[in-house]
Amino acid sequence: MKFIGNTLLAAAAASALMGTAYANEFEPALRELAEQKIMQIASDPAIIAAIQARNADTGGMAEDAIIALDKQWRAEVGGASTPTISPVLGGPVADMLRAVRDESEGLFTEIFVMDMVGLNVAASDTTSDYWQGDEAKWQQTYKAGAGAVHISEVELDESTQSYQSQISVVISDPSSGTPIGAATFGVNVEFLE
Repeated sequence: MKFIGNTLLAAAAASALMGTAYANEFEPALRELAEQKIMQIASDPAIIAAIQARNADTGGMAEDAIIALDKQWRAEVGGASTPTISPVLGGPVADMLRAVRDESEGLFTEIFVMDMVGLNVAASDTTSDYWQGDEAKWQQTYKAGAGAVHISEVELDESTQSYQSQISVVISDPSSGTPIGAATFGVNVEFLE
């Protein structure tokens, strides 16, 4: 796999230089990772409780209010004052996500959890935006229903300087099976076995 992976990474690099995303030849390995590890992590009771608590606040939020929060988040990225970002990066769930990222020894580049409207609930790292609800990572998981998995193309991630794919999974209430949110894991494809 290492030789094949290096060959595919070279193709991905060439494709990235031409400004296009690379078709995801790693999808079978990524899907296996989603089913055998990521879904288990995402179903942690602390993550579920954090999403449920956030859904109580944001569940009925209008799209214009969500967009306003997203604009506020984007304005805070890289700034000294981060009142919108700090709660998402602080607390026990964000700490847990950072620990999972760190313990993966480079496999996971970032992890974030979203609520029922697509807003970040907790994150290992600052994301470029707060609202994921207008993106495939949320639309093709939460909106698709229980058990849904979305795997993105392999792209050069500017923030991590690695070729990564994002695996997104729906998170459901364990008692009812109803989707309550989603999680996204950035995966450095160089570390796939």
